[in-house]
Amino acid sequence: MGDLAEVVQPKEAFGWAARDSSGVLSPFTFSRRTTGEKDVSFKVLYCGICHSDVHMLKNEWGISTYPLIPGHEIVGIVTEIGSKVENFKVGDKVGVGYMIGSCNSCDNCAINLENYCPKMIFTSGAKDLDGTTTHGGYSDIMVANEHFVVSIPDNLPLDGCAPLLCAGITVYSPLKYYGLDKPGMHVGVVGLGGLGHVAVKFAKAMGLKVTVISTSPDKKKEAIDHLGTDSFLVSRNQDELQAAMSTMDGIIDTVYAPHALPPLIGLLKTNGKLVFVGAPDKPPELSVSLLAGRKIVAGSLIGGMKETQEMINFAAKHNITADVEVIPIDYVNTAVERLLKADVRYRFVIDIGNTLKSTFQI
Repeated sequence: MGDLAEVVQPKEAFGWAARDSSGVLSPFTFSRRTTGEKDVSFKVLYCGICHSDVHMLKNEWGISTYPLIPGHEIVGIVTEIGSKVENFKVGDKVGVGYMIGSCNSCDNCAINLENYCPKMIFTSGAKDLDGTTTHGGYSDIMVANEHFVVSIPDNLPLDGCAPLLCAGITVYSPLKYYGLDKPGMHVGVVGLGGLGHVAVKFAKAMGLKVTVISTSPDKKKEAIDHLGTDSFLVSRNQDELQAAMSTMDGIIDTVYAPHALPPLIGLLKTNGKLVFVGAPDKPPELSVSLLAGRKIVAGSLIGGMKETQEMINFAAKHNITADVEVIPIDYVNTAVERLLKADVRYRFVIDIGNTLKSTFQI
């Protein structure tokens, strides 16, 4: 235990919160816990806007509690550490992703899969171990147990790195776990948005042949010229799909909107894997096309902390960042509206460090 005064006195904090399911965000004062013996406190500099934030803001999953401060792609600089923190020091560049706690005792936690712990604690809008509501990164400071804090290598710019803490690990984990990371393999990426463009970057860095599958023909030039995609399929073009049948070792499906699976399954080779990382509103319909070729439809949810650090280190080695549009905090409601229209290339990131405080004080 630290000094009693440190334990009792909460940290004053401020951010932007939604008060109800309208999802409209506005300035909000609140408290963070003091820095416990295993905690890392840091000044938030940037925070990405994820589609999951919108689901939570509008209570589309039925689990939101208000006031709600979203944000789980959080990066900043360490300002204080607890007395038993081993892996961080003041001044370090760090990040926090989709979770800030787990039970630390179940089978999943024992094998570094805290993301599948039945008691995993979300960074925003969940109940923390002390019974308080967790608040995300649309705020000035963050406090988290060091186990759930990621070290950010110096060569990664913090703004472009922030989305990797959710989008990055979400696509990196299934590529690794399902064995779709071997040089020369052919992998499809469905959707060229916040998740999809990062999936292309990781896949290319792994030495894979990559095909983007999209409903938007106008994204072809971007996919090939900017991201280095090897080929591009328009999912509504039956001739293109037919020509690519049975050519892919795996597919990472990043799309939230309901869409037909049989055409995608048809693109897979024998023993191919179609992996969902998006969360469609309606359950997808499967077909007997799985039987012909011993194919797999699977899912994946972010990644454990060990793998998240591995992903960040891989990104640093290969200079991988998300393509971002950096915005001030007072633009956040407009950004959410644009996100719903897919009007962003490819991820909004809020400049918390330079715009939150000045906006709040006005």
